[in-house]
Amino acid sequence: MIGEALIERLLVYAVKHLHLDSRDVVYFRNILLAEFKISAPEDVAVDCSGIQEMDVPDQLNAELTEFALDKGLTDENESERYCAKIWGILTPLPSKINETFYALKNTKDSVAACDYLYDLSVKNGYIQKTAISKNLRWDYVDGENILEITVNLSKPEKNNKDIAKLLSAAPAKKYPMCALCKENEGFEGAGNYPPRQNIRTVKLGLGGENWFLQYSPYAYYDEHCIAINEEHVPMCTNENTVEKLLDFVDLLPNYFIGSNAALPIVGGSILNHEHFQGGKHRMPMHRAGVRRRFVSKKFPQLDIGILDWYNSGIRIEGTDRAAVKEFAALVVTEWKRFSCPECEILAETEGVQHNAISPICEKDGDRYVFTLLLRNNRTNEQFPDGIFHVHPEYLNIKSEGIGLIEAMGLFILPGRLKRQLDGVEQLLCGEIKYDKDLLSDPKNDLFVHRHMIQELMSQGKCKTKTEARERVEQYVGAVCAKILDNTAVFKRDQTGENGFNKFIARLNLQEV
Repeated sequence: MIGEALIERLLVYAVKHLHLDSRDVVYFRNILLAEFKISAPEDVAVDCSGIQEMDVPDQLNAELTEFALDKGLTDENESERYCAKIWGILTPLPSKINETFYALKNTKDSVAACDYLYDLSVKNGYIQKTAISKNLRWDYVDGENILEITVNLSKPEKNNKDIAKLLSAAPAKKYPMCALCKENEGFEGAGNYPPRQNIRTVKLGLGGENWFLQYSPYAYYDEHCIAINEEHVPMCTNENTVEKLLDFVDLLPNYFIGSNAALPIVGGSILNHEHFQGGKHRMPMHRAGVRRRFVSKKFPQLDIGILDWYNSGIRIEGTDRAAVKEFAALVVTEWKRFSCPECEILAETEGVQHNAISPICEKDGDRYVFTLLLRNNRTNEQFPDGIFHVHPEYLNIKSEGIGLIEAMGLFILPGRLKRQLDGVEQLLCGEIKYDKDLLSDPKNDLFVHRHMIQELMSQGKCKTKTEARERVEQYVGAVCAKILDNTAVFKRDQTGENGFNKFIARLNLQEV
């Protein structure tokens, strides 16, 4: 690709898709000429056909990469970073993004504002839409519930112990301090640190604090957004968290919002910077009903119930924001100090907190729907990775902590499973000869799945690869349902129900 022609194609794309003002085209042409080390623009017509219809910048990225490599402007290891730099140049400044976002919100609605920021984040290549489309996805029907299963090909598998270290470690003397910090906006990055020149965020006010909103580059679901505290402070779920979540859905009622628990094992992969996750997607948990209903003399205007879901949750609904806030805060406070030894629940041991909550909020018209998932991160000799964590027999499928998104029924499984499950499918349909000795070697890629393979092979061979895939997907889906059962602090047995009743009594509720 000739550089002069590439510049013109980039400018046409930026005018159409990145809101570049036509009055600024000459200015940005000169910026790109200098960047590409070209003295003058193309003096003949450039073929810009197809650019108006582009929904992702992939083709231009390919042209840009080819040109930059050919001219020595970058190397293969840094080509992605170089492309992000160019898109960062062509994307409106953060101040302009904020002005447009709130102008749309005030003159139209929050949907129009979010559509603007989301579309821009796709069109400038920050949201990796093409890469996301390559993830494996399927649904698993489990009675009344439907779990959503994804194999994420870009998300590295993290160890719970490494995640825990991040929470207790002293902040590193670096800039930015972490991948969520506000200072990432426009940051070039280096080495393994991803480029952020093309990220754009909008400011939020939550709970009287300065926050900002951005989208996830490798979205796990529709319009996967992240609300982040401008201060680099650790995750902390308390009564103030309730107010922040309510502020968010008042500001952007088109999105749900939730917080990971603030403890290792039951929290997310980033615990050293306070943030929430939300988006447009309606999670499987959102569709769950209530299996037991209660009333409160103090809050008669609220509908309160135990969620009909795998893990243990309380749902609060009502139009009175103050009442929702006060009762949700009560649940948070009481859970932090609740113990039930017969259910293996201890609020703390030797001063170390174990109880935590994953709160989730959404708005239906003028009605607030607030769900609080009760979590505990205790370990013991039988379950050294966590009593309410993935049990050992399922670690071949998922070893990371079950955070907010999985607890809501959308599983993000490690990318290695694409390769490994394909191998299992080949065994089932006879493309690879089944040999028990083959699975006795720990170095074999399928060794971790030996028990799954034995169980699936006992059901007989599959006639086609499609049949094998369906069998494997059903197996993995069933495992995900069992993993969610593992995370329930109150099991669906008599001991669990008795324990739940004790906690409900702490909230002064009466069953109806």
